[in-house]
Amino acid sequence: MFEPAQLRSFLAVAETLSFTKAAERLGLAQPTVSQHVRKLETAAKRVLITRDTRDVRLTDNGDAMAGFARNILSAHDAAARYFSGSAMRGRLRFGTADDLAITGLPRILREFRQIYPQINLELTVGQSDQLYRKLNAGQLDLVFVKWVAGAKDGTVVEHDSFSWVGQEQTVLEPGAPVPLIAYPSPSLSRKLAIDALESHGRTWRITCTTRQISGVLAAVRAGIGVAVMPSSLVPEDLKIITRRFDLPAVGDVDFTLIRNPLANSEVIDALTQSIVGRTINRPA
Repeated sequence: MFEPAQLRSFLAVAETLSFTKAAERLGLAQPTVSQHVRKLETAAKRVLITRDTRDVRLTDNGDAMAGFARNILSAHDAAARYFSGSAMRGRLRFGTADDLAITGLPRILREFRQIYPQINLELTVGQSDQLYRKLNAGQLDLVFVKWVAGAKDGTVVEHDSFSWVGQEQTVLEPGAPVPLIAYPSPSLSRKLAIDALESHGRTWRITCTTRQISGVLAAVRAGIGVAVMPSSLVPEDLKIITRRFDLPAVGDVDFTLIRNPLANSEVIDALTQSIVGRTINRPA
């Protein structure tokens, strides 16, 4: 009933909210993508996408179709690989930075495991610098980490900037030390936050040290202090307060995939392709 090519075009539009970007991702002409979406709407007998001169939005039926499309395509791809005799096998030791686990990454990994059920995916979650050391020691095959923009070689999945984050009710007294919630040292966000404050003559004090993003968010929500996070990962109930308190800019960050050159390149390529181009930098 629903053609895979039409589902792929629709899903690309649903994830990018742009017919132009969807066409670029798929390597198709924009009219072809538009035609695929129209045919899918005809087959479904529902309007899936509304568009005007400025916005592209999914309807409620479009949201439902996006979920079905992912499941259908996952099953289609898995069947194609299995019966083509090229079902990929192997072990993949994958590490991801803790806060990237609150993005769309878990969904991508779930879909990956559905498509490649014979790949043994082993997941390690930690801080970026720890994961990078494990990669260099041969303990991981691929890592998804945060680095200062342009600092490391690898495949950049998303580019972002760090922001100061607090509650709507957050109050910082003029001249008082900035109460900082941070990961233990060494930590990229901790170092950049402290360096930025000290370079602007601002004093600071650590009010909470935690190893997990859940701890950072809990401490911020409790009003214990403020934290530095990638802007796109700030939950809706918290606020970017950089300008409100004239806090110094912290810098830009790349979400980067880095591979172990000695590991199985076929399985690494498969996961890399599953992540690159997807919208991952939104809190799940």
